[in-house]
Amino acid sequence: MKLVVRVKLLPDADQAAALHATLRTVNEAACWVSAVAFEHGVPREYELRKHTYTELKVRGLGAQAAQHTIKKVRDAYTALRANIRAGNLGRPGSRRRVRAESKPITFRPQAAQPYDERCLSWQYDAGTVSIWTTAGRLKSVRFTGSRGALKRLREHRRGESDLVERDGAFYLIATCEVPENPVNENPVGFVGVDLGIVNIATTSTGYRAGGRGLNRHRKRQADLRRKLQAKGTKSAKRLLKKRSRTEARHTADVNHVIAKTIVTTAERTGHGIALEDLTGIRDRVRLRKGQRTQLHSWGFHQLGQYIAYKARRAGVPLVYVDPAYTSQECSQCHHVDRKNRVDQARFACRSCGTMLHADTNASYNIARKGEAVWTAGRESRVPAPA
Repeated sequence: MKLVVRVKLLPDADQAAALHATLRTVNEAACWVSAVAFEHGVPREYELRKHTYTELKVRGLGAQAAQHTIKKVRDAYTALRANIRAGNLGRPGSRRRVRAESKPITFRPQAAQPYDERCLSWQYDAGTVSIWTTAGRLKSVRFTGSRGALKRLREHRRGESDLVERDGAFYLIATCEVPENPVNENPVGFVGVDLGIVNIATTSTGYRAGGRGLNRHRKRQADLRRKLQAKGTKSAKRLLKKRSRTEARHTADVNHVIAKTIVTTAERTGHGIALEDLTGIRDRVRLRKGQRTQLHSWGFHQLGQYIAYKARRAGVPLVYVDPAYTSQECSQCHHVDRKNRVDQARFACRSCGTMLHADTNASYNIARKGEAVWTAGRESRVPAPA
């Protein structure tokens, strides 16, 4: 499986200036290539290269950098078309879709630029890289990262790496091909995972990750941003810039911890994992204005992705189930009634009288559905007729 490792570059002043100028030059060139592609109806990569390669060389880009810039633009339009086909930009004629289709794609000055083996070489023992820039080849640019990240980088790095600038710091994002463990084909059962806002994740094994701390952190960050934006001074803007992505980093860390706990438990006990398929839930749910911020900052998709890749790496089977009625169905007698859900935390079956925490009851239903999905998807073991 493919994972990414991010390491931080530690350039000196001259090296930082060269990297800064390089990213701006290649992204300005990418914007120009995008305009050419839009004008010619987004031709194929080979045809786009005939229209733009010579000019890119005149702008100071090396041969490989020019090729990667053209490919980056073509990939961006491919992703745009895929999003349009999937309906992620709305229906035909919607304001968002018209805005996306009516103008060329643009690239931020700090946007990532891909590097291959000809443009970038790693010296792991010395902890340095040699990297191409518009000012020439920079050698002995130091980099740093966590011990685990550096170990994975040394052992499993394959393919291209991306150079990106964030808040004045430079990072290399490298692709690593990490071997997967063989999937457990005969799980003893499934761990049902109920995702929510009040409780981020509740499992059928009794683990519950409360969302109170994360929700308080988000509220505090929102209040702080509101105060700084209202103040509007230079120091307030500087603090806003300094604190950008703080909430995202904190949320990602919390989701990593929860995902690791769930996958480790399933691997240790020989179980699989059953997750709800919550695709499109933000479009289906209608909430009051005061609750919309919580819904749209809910990181269920990120948590699901973390669980998925950690499960693949550990060889834990993972299935997705239909979330319909999991919060209204009794996990004991399977009676479905909206009134079974007394409130956010309590579940009381109107048929058999079972009383459980509402999220725990839902996790039991998800686990049962996971077993049914796994059994239905397995290859038939019935012997062939004589």
